[in-house]
Amino acid sequence: MKVTAFSPGHITGFFEICPGKDALSTGSRGAGVCISLGATSEVQLVPATKQSVKVTINGKQSRAEVTRAAISQLIGDTGMRVNIVTELDLPIGQGFGMSAAGTLSAAIATAYVMGRERQEAFEAAHIAEIECGCGLGDVSAIHRGGVTIRTRPGLPPKGEVLRVDGDREIVLAIIGKKLLTKEILENEKTRNEINSKGAGLLDSMVKDQTIERLMVNSRIFAIESGLATKKLIKAMDLVTGPGMASMSMLGNSLFAIGDVERIKERLSSVGEVRVCKIDTQGPRLV
Repeated sequence: MKVTAFSPGHITGFFEICPGKDALSTGSRGAGVCISLGATSEVQLVPATKQSVKVTINGKQSRAEVTRAAISQLIGDTGMRVNIVTELDLPIGQGFGMSAAGTLSAAIATAYVMGRERQEAFEAAHIAEIECGCGLGDVSAIHRGGVTIRTRPGLPPKGEVLRVDGDREIVLAIIGKKLLTKEILENEKTRNEINSKGAGLLDSMVKDQTIERLMVNSRIFAIESGLATKKLIKAMDLVTGPGMASMSMLGNSLFAIGDVERIKERLSSVGEVRVCKIDTQGPRLV
């Protein structure tokens, strides 16, 4: 049986790293936006004497550590051969939540075939991201959809995510090489900078639950945390006037709102530009 599912991507604008007593309560506080570009996974489960999980991403066989971990949780000890073919709309390692989207799209499809609850797919994906060290809040945010404010770390219901609906276009720009989230999150100095800057920005976001406030706070965070390079800051400045821009966490990329055509024109001189919308539907079968 083959089942196909789609998951939106997610961009974090600012965050605070929050360890918990278990994987489901571990994650981050912060804010971001779910986007209409994401991942589509076709999943085929075949009964077998020896369990196996094979993942192909954009036509190439992949180690796909997070996806494999999530699917293994869902199928348990059952004898299954799982073949997953995933197509990503955006590159991994650029702060667009493609790892979470790829894992979630595969998990939602697998859960459907196995007769498991939708929440179990989210739990498997969140636990896999935490245990593999490849993400903190993307799965929790995608669980809620829209513009997201993560006020309590972890996957809901252990975590808490406020949602702001919107129908805005988001301009994305890939400026440089991909970043490895795992390496950044394992650096103690970087973690301390992230937490010292990220924690203080959440209160104003809760009081002013708008995408404009997200953009303002995200820019402050990107610069003051030291995560944004001079090249990224220069690209952000290009958008000032026709719009607002900040760094996509964690990638050499930007997300921006405002006059879409003028922003596209300005950013196309420094990187690869894509346009998407805010996604409020969440992962779904297609």
